[in-house]
Amino acid sequence: MFDAMDVGILSFVIAAIAIDWNLTSTQAGWIGSVNSIGMAVGAFGFGLLADRIGRKTVFMLTIVLFSIASGLSAFSMTLTAFLILRFFVGAGLGGELPVASTLVSESVPANERGRVVVLLESFWAAGWLIAALIAYFVIPSYGWRIALIITALPAFYALYLRRNLPDSPKFVEDGKPKQSMVSKLTSLWSKKYIKRTLMLWIVWFMVVFSYYGMFLWLPSVMVLKGFVMIKSFQYVLIMTLAQLPGYFSAAWLIERAGRKFVLATYLLGTATSAFLFGNAETLSMLILYGSLLSFFNLGAWGALYAYSPEQYPTAIRATGSGMAAAVGRVGGIFGPLLVGVLLARGFEFGFIFSIFSVAIVIAVFAVVFLGTETKQLELE
Repeated sequence: MFDAMDVGILSFVIAAIAIDWNLTSTQAGWIGSVNSIGMAVGAFGFGLLADRIGRKTVFMLTIVLFSIASGLSAFSMTLTAFLILRFFVGAGLGGELPVASTLVSESVPANERGRVVVLLESFWAAGWLIAALIAYFVIPSYGWRIALIITALPAFYALYLRRNLPDSPKFVEDGKPKQSMVSKLTSLWSKKYIKRTLMLWIVWFMVVFSYYGMFLWLPSVMVLKGFVMIKSFQYVLIMTLAQLPGYFSAAWLIERAGRKFVLATYLLGTATSAFLFGNAETLSMLILYGSLLSFFNLGAWGALYAYSPEQYPTAIRATGSGMAAAVGRVGGIFGPLLVGVLLARGFEFGFIFSIFSVAIVIAVFAVVFLGTETKQLELE
């Protein structure tokens, strides 16, 4: 929830900073991209660290890092200072997501694992809703700096976790790590796991590339289509509400229909909605297709976070999930940048969102042809 609140607020802050600092669309695109550079570094580094020192310790470290850096970014006076701090925010965010899903997947029985991890991810929608509410009530009256100061508060949650959160029973049971860092990385590409790793890397890259390209620009898209900023925040809030049924339906289906079916189906829904949203002109069509985009895309995200840790044994689970997420974050670097560059060159939103639709269809093929079904299998 806190993770999504931070990413969500950034999408609204970009729209406000662009006006405040008179940024070009390319400069605004860099704000989203530097966040993803940090996320790539964080997912890779903290994933490896979680397999070495434990899930709980790394989980707390990442929360403190992204909260404090986000709060400090409120005091930035230049774009450069803001970008540097957003890198550290991204590192914390990128590390937290795969480590949290690994911790939870190792802590629940096989027959509930997929559903519980998707429900864990559903709190992403709650975070986006909080971000949209802060953007609606705080940014217009008090400015984007106050909104960012609020994002420092999750750091205090780490104090609660330190006392009350148990570490992963599978990690504790497995004992001290027996593999070196190099050995862990090469294991991902061993004969047993090469197909799974390739599938995850393709899916993560395409999904994150399209998600950050589309969702970080949503408020700005509404402004550029002629709606005033305060109204744009309202419309994005409505679209964000559609994330919750997306998650809950995916959570219900994932233990019944399986991971591959849910992931492929929801990704196809995302691709179709993205194309229709990019080509919509009227307000009612924008809200309808934007809501469908939120529904399918976030349902797919939940399934992906449930599916990723199930591909590997305990010794390399966080490393494998973290590496896949890191490759995805590389896609997240290019998504917002691509939108900024194409807008600057006069391309229409219909064309830009069609690119994201094609990327997601590629992810569907990877899941269908390279994926292994892991429904209710015991973790290695």
